[in-house]
Amino acid sequence: MALAALALGAQPFGIDWTQALLGAGAGFGFLLLFYAFGLMGAGDVKFAGALGLWVGLTALGPIWIVASLLAGAHGALWFVLQRWPLSPRLARILSGPASAANGSASRRRARFIPYAAYLAMATAAWMAWGRQS
Repeated sequence: MALAALALGAQPFGIDWTQALLGAGAGFGFLLLFYAFGLMGAGDVKFAGALGLWVGLTALGPIWIVASLLAGAHGALWFVLQRWPLSPRLARILSGPASAANGSASRRRARFIPYAAYLAMATAAWMAWGRQS
């Protein structure tokens, strides 16, 4: 869709081919490193590449910073909630059911929030406030 918008000259953020392709390459390439180490899913990598194609390289930096701050805040809140003595039941509910790995129900499957969600929230904020200057 972003490539079609660029080809038709209907790119909503007014960037040219160079900025779009640099943004796509940076978004995809940088997060591909995290995927290679098993720290991120492939969907997050593809989303970052498509986002870079839409917003370009110059907007991708501030969006990444805000998305990383949101992800860090979520991680800190999750850490506090898991150790909060007043609500162990809430922590159990939020962590989901135990998975049976090799017949052992005591192991828990790690649950991750896609980084693409934080990128989307940061992009929405950038679209609402960052582009007005």
